Order: sequence, then C-alpha cells, then structure tokens
Amino acid sequence: MPIHWRDHIVSTPDILRGKPRIKGTRIPVSLLLGYLAAGYTTDEIIAEFPDLKTLQIQACLDYAIRQ
Repeated sequence: MPIHWRDHIVSTPDILRGKPRIKGTRIPVSLLLGYLAAGYTTDEIIAEFPDLKTLQIQACLDYAIRQ
C-alpha cells in the first residue's frame, strides 16, 4: 500500500511558522528527516517520540522524495 504524505503531513501558518509537520503534532518533518539522515532507525525515532507511528515517518520520506 503506497504512503501518501498528504495523509500525515500538514503545514499551517499559525504552527511552527508554516513548516511542514506531522498532523496533530508540533514535530517538524525536517527534524525527522534529520534523524533518518543521521542513521536513526524508525524504532529509535519512535523511542524518542512515542506518539509517532511508522506510517508517519514513512510519510516524511515520501514528502522528501516528492518535494
């Protein structure tokens, strides 16, 4: 099943100055992409941010590919 980043990522001017973030949180996509770039696994990221789901992290990658 393909991941569609728009299902998990939003950008609103009143939160984080409009930076893309995980829907329902204040966690910016750029932060999660930084963790992934540094070599963190999905499980390690979820350990840092227990409210995140694997699909949300995968949506960040889809966002990065399509932007």
